[in-house]
Amino acid sequence: MQNIPLAERVRPHTLNNFIGQQHLLGANAPLRKLIENGSIPSLLFWGPPGVGKTTLARIIGDSLQLPYVQLSAISAGVADVRKIITDAKEKGKILLFLDEIHRFNKSQQDALLGAVEAGYILLIGATTENPSFEVNNALLSRCQVYILQELSKDDLLQIAHQAIAADTFLQTKETSISQYEALLQYSGGDGRKLLNIIEMVTSQKKAPVIITNDAVQHALQNKTIVYDKVGEEHYNIISAFIKSMRGSDPNAAVYYLARMIAGGENPEFIARRMLILASEDIGNANPTALVLATNCLTAVQSIGMPESRIILSQCATYLASSPKSNAAYMAINEAQAMVEKTGALPVPLNLRNAPTKLMKELNYGKDYAYAHNYANNFVIQQFLPDQLEGVVFYNPGSNARENEIRDFLKKRWKEKYGY
Repeated sequence: MQNIPLAERVRPHTLNNFIGQQHLLGANAPLRKLIENGSIPSLLFWGPPGVGKTTLARIIGDSLQLPYVQLSAISAGVADVRKIITDAKEKGKILLFLDEIHRFNKSQQDALLGAVEAGYILLIGATTENPSFEVNNALLSRCQVYILQELSKDDLLQIAHQAIAADTFLQTKETSISQYEALLQYSGGDGRKLLNIIEMVTSQKKAPVIITNDAVQHALQNKTIVYDKVGEEHYNIISAFIKSMRGSDPNAAVYYLARMIAGGENPEFIARRMLILASEDIGNANPTALVLATNCLTAVQSIGMPESRIILSQCATYLASSPKSNAAYMAINEAQAMVEKTGALPVPLNLRNAPTKLMKELNYGKDYAYAHNYANNFVIQQFLPDQLEGVVFYNPGSNARENEIRDFLKKRWKEKYGY
């Protein structure tokens, strides 16, 4: 029994013993109602490590009295999934808990679709990544997403005292806690890490064991502490990282970069986020930013850690120090909104291709002004559909040519409509 980790030995088996996530599991909370009613769809649990995703899946399996199969997307593949689906078709519905589902690529996720749709398996996926980005839309649409929150100080203390009261080994060691600060700091909102630290301290001491700040620090002196409490929520750190670069603060950017590196974050994940920022927040204010960010991702994929930290730092500080413009980002947002609103407006005749005689007779391509035939390879003409004449999507600020076009369109609009 002692060979089984403490976190597994004291894992709750009912909702009444589950600590935390009251927004989902409190009285009349949505997930609790589903579990109690037994009407549970396929689910995605999104949240940081050690907040109860696996435990909740097991509780749901017990409540539904379904066969429970657990896979990790790190080591499992399509063959494993297909075997489970075959078993479910032959023997009856199975609850499949797929940990780190974001590690499955699109084709691996697609392998689940038919069985989920048909009801052969009840899928519960767990992820620390935003499922909007990491789970394909087809699978996402078939699952209800619930966000699990980092455990609070009170949650962690309850977990600690519940473990001491329930576990035979801790009772044998006469375990108690007199100081909590180090225990809470190093657990970082992660219930599993909290229990691991308690087990580590008690295993190194003879009874009676009193857990103090010094005892925790002594037990962990050869253990790398990679994240503090906030750092466990890597999606919060990446948000601060992006906003620091957007806000032109290279010092904050490189600090949050260091936090992610210390926490073992995937360097490709960091590079991809910088690639998005280079276009969304810098754009044409400095087009080289996109080139550098693209090369950064390629270099990180080729080099690997630890040397990639240098490349990431160079890119992050460059992006933070670069001039900013979100004009291209805003332009596509507004253009897409206009397309949604107005539908497929006809392309002006002068812009249409005329490969046939009939099209030429219908004035396709007539009066098109070929820009290269004019001074500076530029001539003012209308390109938008007539209904959108004068509409501006891309507004980069002070740009002489842009202003010239805008003035021309405003003049044409006034001539045509009188205002």
